[in-house]
Amino acid sequence: MDIKVTVQAGMRARALCPVAVVLTGEGVSALTAEGKPVPCQSRPAGAGKCELRFLVNDLAAGAKREYVATIGKPVATDGLALKDTGAAIEVSDGADLLTAYHYLDPKAARPYWFPVLDPRGKRVTRAFPMENVPGENQDHKHHRSLWVAYGDLNGSDNWSEEENCATQAHQGWNELTSGPVAVVLDQNVVWRKHLGEPVLNERRVWRFYRLPRAAGSLFDLEVDLTPAKDVPEVVFGDTKEGGLCSVRVATSMDAPKGRIRNSAGGIDEGECWGKRAHWCDYSGPVAGEWSGITIFDHPASFRHPTWWHVRNYGLMTANCFGLSYFTDKKENGTHRLAAGETLRFRYRVMIHAGDCDQAQTDTKYQDYANPPVIKVG
Repeated sequence: MDIKVTVQAGMRARALCPVAVVLTGEGVSALTAEGKPVPCQSRPAGAGKCELRFLVNDLAAGAKREYVATIGKPVATDGLALKDTGAAIEVSDGADLLTAYHYLDPKAARPYWFPVLDPRGKRVTRAFPMENVPGENQDHKHHRSLWVAYGDLNGSDNWSEEENCATQAHQGWNELTSGPVAVVLDQNVVWRKHLGEPVLNERRVWRFYRLPRAAGSLFDLEVDLTPAKDVPEVVFGDTKEGGLCSVRVATSMDAPKGRIRNSAGGIDEGECWGKRAHWCDYSGPVAGEWSGITIFDHPASFRHPTWWHVRNYGLMTANCFGLSYFTDKKENGTHRLAAGETLRFRYRVMIHAGDCDQAQTDTKYQDYANPPVIKVG
């Protein structure tokens, strides 16, 4: 059975824009547009339905494109591959390692991604403390490349890696798949106090898209937080020490050699730290050429648009709780999460060549926050 899927670009052109749609059927065995095959990936969505994902490319503003989805058992095709080492998930494209998610590093308090590479295969995040690289700053050993953390949960510190810090523990995979469009890591994580007492249960989903190498990388992150069993309430304390999506850029990118920018037009720490914005970007020289990394905050995230704890020394985090620090104590960001309630955060991380203007960051944010309209049938 074939199903027609029409994608409408809307008011802006679309290039390598991830989209998803739910169709009736067990899966999609093939997707075509204008008679040509389109890489796609599908998974069961329950109740006799499936979720189809693909990338929309070269679709002009105001234009539409018709796709034909053939319903059937998905066919294995070339794409991204993953390897579970028992401590990390390595993501490769052919013989090339693209990145790795370290979920059971005995030296780390919580999971992290490393390496994170620019379109030339150069590292855009700092190697320390995973590796000692000459010339890199070696402060803040808990700044592990790309990670999720927060520094005040019922008084416990799940941000630093100092003595008596709290930890995050991998509890298992709900989904661990790869394909021609993306790698999906759907993980259960428990946030614990330093003595091991559970505080939060988390459903964490990472989706790493397969893009042409010259186009960089996209990571989508979904974080859903719920108080652990028998915990009546979790208090997210007001502190700047934290970020639900955090990166530490390569030392060569640190401002003022590099440049911080945000969606409000702010430049560097003085205009971006403690400010609300839809996105924040950090770019700078990497091995002789300019590269960057952007975090987008989705409208579905709690307290969107988020505040940013971003520093000239290379740290960039989305932190919607540290308001007393960001507003000179005029506001307080403390939040109480009762048993049975869930806090939701959604982010996209884009690794790109050039600065944020060259990367068309505003347009790419709209791909995330306002994707193309899809009609079925």
